[in-house]
Amino acid sequence: MKTRIKSVFLLSFILLVIVSDAMTQPKDIWFTLGMVTFETSYDPEYMLETKKPKISSVVDKLDGKEIEVEGYIIPLTGQVTQSHFMLSKFPQSTCFFCGKAGPETAMQVFMKDNKKVKITERKVRVIGTLLINPKDASSLLYTLENAVIFE
Repeated sequence: MKTRIKSVFLLSFILLVIVSDAMTQPKDIWFTLGMVTFETSYDPEYMLETKKPKISSVVDKLDGKEIEVEGYIIPLTGQVTQSHFMLSKFPQSTCFFCGKAGPETAMQVFMKDNKKVKITERKVRVIGTLLINPKDASSLLYTLENAVIFE
């Protein structure tokens, strides 16, 4: 009986470790980042209606945390290499800036130590600290700082 209790306890502990490790970052981070609703309201500063994001508590918990995300580089200038660029869930032809997706599908990326990366049309994997901006309509909702890219 004692052996059985020890086995159940050990199995429970192992499952707890596996589950807590899996909860560190959701498998599909873009799906999680998409857990945002938008409320339309009039912005007197811009004199037009704007959509203010309301982020879910799941997304809010990622603020300031290191995340890993895959996406497509959207260049900000005509330069071949850049240390600041946009990362999109979708290729440039269907990205947020082309009007085919929402603002929750893109983020600005600032590379660690201003390291310049070569612009590519292939999907890349980036790790960095996520900052969430639910208030300033003139900036993107998501920013990834101190980013490192894995090609």
